[in-house]
Amino acid sequence: MTHTYITDPFERWMITISVMLVAVVEVIDMTIVNVALPNMMGALGANTDQITWILTSYIVSSAICMPLTGFLVTRLGRRRLLLINIVGFLISSMLCGMAVTLPQMVFFRTLQGIFGATLVPMSQYILRDTFPPHEQGKAMAIWGIGIMAGPVLGPTIGGYITESINWRWIFYVNVPVCIMAFFMTLKFITETPRSKPFIDWMGLFLMAVGIGAFQIFLDEGNQYNWFDSNGILILFIISAYTLSYFIVRGWHYPRNIINLHLFKDRNFTMATILLTFYCMIVFGLLTLQPIMMQNFLNYPVLTTGLIMAPRGFASAFSMMIVAKLMGKVDLRGLIIVGLLLSAAGTYVMTQSSLYISEPYLIWSGVIQGLGMGLIFVPLSALALSTINQQHTAEGSGMFSFGRSMGSSIGISILSTIVTQETQINWNVLGGHIYLGNPAFYQWLNSANLTMNNPNTPPVLGYMLNNQASMIAFVDSYWITFWGFLFMIPLVMLLQPPKLKAFDAAALGH
Repeated sequence: MTHTYITDPFERWMITISVMLVAVVEVIDMTIVNVALPNMMGALGANTDQITWILTSYIVSSAICMPLTGFLVTRLGRRRLLLINIVGFLISSMLCGMAVTLPQMVFFRTLQGIFGATLVPMSQYILRDTFPPHEQGKAMAIWGIGIMAGPVLGPTIGGYITESINWRWIFYVNVPVCIMAFFMTLKFITETPRSKPFIDWMGLFLMAVGIGAFQIFLDEGNQYNWFDSNGILILFIISAYTLSYFIVRGWHYPRNIINLHLFKDRNFTMATILLTFYCMIVFGLLTLQPIMMQNFLNYPVLTTGLIMAPRGFASAFSMMIVAKLMGKVDLRGLIIVGLLLSAAGTYVMTQSSLYISEPYLIWSGVIQGLGMGLIFVPLSALALSTINQQHTAEGSGMFSFGRSMGSSIGISILSTIVTQETQINWNVLGGHIYLGNPAFYQWLNSANLTMNNPNTPPVLGYMLNNQASMIAFVDSYWITFWGFLFMIPLVMLLQPPKLKAFDAAALGH
């Protein structure tokens, strides 16, 4: 069967704008809320522990629904599914902006995650279905710019809106974008044939419970010291059992809710694994760095966002370069160069201290951003290049799920490392504070303090905590540096498809 691509250039780019509008909004919404949490606490009557459920509810609901993209496209058709999700995302965004209590906000954020979950994989699927093979590199580069730059720019946009207007407008800004995307979808997106596939309720239940429990385990584990909490332990056991049962059952059950046999494809499996590992590292870093800048370098929210922004612009620039190189060079080489640049930028971050300058932070981010652009687009292209055309939607959903799951795991792991390393460093550094240490007296003299001065203990405690925390951040940067280098041998397991084979697969032969 031959697949017919859109031939009109204007129509192709209108389709691109249509799907990218909502995909970028959905991705930005994952991080735009972070900087507004302190302002939301007072308005919603929530404490520090409770307010994080605004993030958790969105991540959990999105992660559960994302792998269902292929099933929903088959049942509803891509145009109808996209319209339903756009309207649902618009309404839930408005409701989030109007929420007056924490339970309301958590419920509305859950709805926002449900409707937004398939927007990113749908955008990838529609673009691959629209552009012919020789132009898909350009299309994937444009798609990648929004998907990877969105989380970087989210804190910048959120910080500006929160300081200049009100935190509620971080949700209201979605409304005009969704309205525009809705009418563009009506005009330019064509419908696909619909059918009523068998609904595997058992598989759906196992997947929802397993992913939901695992996401809550990741998001709340560090706060409750992981397995020291019975609740966290129970969540881990539930997720391990249900996900294991889901995988074993689904592999042997032909009508499973998700086609796990897509993972027989070597490129799809390796690209998804590499994306998951990469997002573990990158999004963990993107979470830690603003915390370091705001809490220990005392930067305002807006300044922090502006320092983070050049990383996104650098990523967009390198993706444009990739678009020109697609089909001309070995994509594995681009990925390896991207990993080396990411590692180089992280190495610069390992030299951080409490006295680093803003340009230092910006340049480390720019180097990392250049690496991000060289990795994400080739991985996306390789992941779907060798699977059958009819499975593209489902493959896109599972590939995007790897991004989502990797982000959650990385944030949890690096946050835990920083927390525990801070405690260790505090004890080690504190062991050097005693009367017999000459350096201690030198510090007292330089600070114009004495042992009898009542200001000495709080000043000393403040400095001790800051130094212990900074060392912990540096330790986490070293771990991510080695993580990037560890991924390089895995890239060679990818198999770049031959052009003829790629064209045949893309054309549905």
